[in-house]
Amino acid sequence: MQAMADLGADVGDRLRRRGMRMTDQRRRVINALAGHAHRTPEELTAAVAEDGGAPLPPSTVYRTLEALEQIGVVRHTHLDHGAPTYHLEDHDGHLHLVCRRCGAVLEVPASHAGSFVEQISAQTGFMADPTHMAIHGRCATCHEELSS
Repeated sequence: MQAMADLGADVGDRLRRRGMRMTDQRRRVINALAGHAHRTPEELTAAVAEDGGAPLPPSTVYRTLEALEQIGVVRHTHLDHGAPTYHLEDHDGHLHLVCRRCGAVLEVPASHAGSFVEQISAQTGFMADPTHMAIHGRCATCHEELSS
């Protein structure tokens, strides 16, 4: 993962190119995301509240995530039917495998879905993005326990 100083400078440059600026709120949300694979807006609101600064309302966290997603710094993924989870863009390029039994979230390279994406494209012309959602099933441990 990029060093925080480098990430902050990069994000600041991207924001300025779009006529936006690096605010304290944006910096705090980025810091709360750094080092974490996936966090919901609620988890980010709680993390920001514990960083020593003034608490941010959830609406500010949501608006900040939207702005950061627009410039390509943050992406969201739907791991279940609840709130989306967010992660820094440099934590991208993987598929999410969610165990329906224990809730474990595993990550595998997006290239594992290559033939699936190619088949969909060949048949329909549609270019699927499998990194945006999760594939549900059972992890190896739960599968083994249920098979025994």
